[in-house]
Amino acid sequence: MTTTLIVLAHPDPGSFNGAWAGASAQACRALGHDVLVSDLCAMGFDAVEGRPHFPGYAADRPFDPLMAQEEAVGTGTIPADVAGEIDKLRRADLVILHFPLWWFAPPAVLKGWFDRVLLHGALHTVDRRFDSGSCRGKKALFCVTTGASAAESGPDGNGGDIDLLLWPTAYTLRYLGFAVYQPAPVHSVHGYFEGAEGQALRTRLAGVLKGQQALLGGLQNRPLMAFNADGDFGLDGRLRPDSPSHSPFIRHQADT
Repeated sequence: MTTTLIVLAHPDPGSFNGAWAGASAQACRALGHDVLVSDLCAMGFDAVEGRPHFPGYAADRPFDPLMAQEEAVGTGTIPADVAGEIDKLRRADLVILHFPLWWFAPPAVLKGWFDRVLLHGALHTVDRRFDSGSCRGKKALFCVTTGASAAESGPDGNGGDIDLLLWPTAYTLRYLGFAVYQPAPVHSVHGYFEGAEGQALRTRLAGVLKGQQALLGGLQNRPLMAFNADGDFGLDGRLRPDSPSHSPFIRHQADT
């Protein structure tokens, strides 16, 4: 049986993002999945990593999050809220992240979930990352909303290319070994439409919710984002001249 973790990063469960996450949960159950849910804002998840989470970390040491996390793993003192989320990630075959783009990036609570939950020493180490990551075989999907239109979210749009805006979030999961599906964006989601435009938006969003089971049931045919393999880089960590470039984030010097 497939186990799916649905992560919602929106403060209002009554929002479209909340409804969309609910539709994902319903669709996954209908598809026979075991469903886990992390509604980060409803959980009151503390998104700020820091010394207070590690009481055993010496007060006279500069705070180094990687060292603090690794030591907590070694001493069995991982914060309880983080340990619960790690357990969900380890159990999950598929992770569906539901969030809006705010200021050209996911909400801070999702970044903070990454900062605290993707624990050094537990979900990644120096030797277990990228192609050797502990989450190899797992897949992830971004169900993301934008206030900008599809045109504004394209490569030449004034809202920025959504594929590039989402790349750092996808690469975070790639670092752990995840394969990441091409995102499923829904554009022009905001509360400023009125009258006929408002009704058209509600109708369009209702169609998205209705089609979620078909989307998730057809994931096996959905393309994956392309990332460089470990062997594409030299010993200095730079892209080899004969290796492909899949993103402007990792490109050949000549392409700069």
